[in-house]
Amino acid sequence: MRITVTNVFVDDQRKAHAFYTEVLGFVTKHDVPMGDFSWLTVVGPGEQDGVELLLEPADHPAVGPFRQALREDGIPYTSFGVDDVHAEHERLVGLGVEFTQEPTQAGPVTIAVFDDTCGNLIQIASQA
Repeated sequence: MRITVTNVFVDDQRKAHAFYTEVLGFVTKHDVPMGDFSWLTVVGPGEQDGVELLLEPADHPAVGPFRQALREDGIPYTSFGVDDVHAEHERLVGLGVEFTQEPTQAGPVTIAVFDDTCGNLIQIASQA
């Protein structure tokens, strides 16, 4: 068994796609129209066969209260691995990304948390 697709709920798929590709650097894997939405996935650059991140519409009634509770408590929805949190933080700040937690040592990892502009807090992490 392996993970092939995971998701992040987004307020607007097109806005999320722009942020996740143009700012974060992910690459589009699938963009298949499905009525009002799309099966819209991205993968890491150079990882075309890697785990897909589904930019999933947040229109289910349970999603809003769930995401609001996470944001209010400062809990990231998910975490992405990076080689160097400090360098990635600097790059993203330069692109206008707002961080809710600056790079912080947390045991054997360094973490930081940013707002993805689509309703989520996202953590980045690297081995210390």
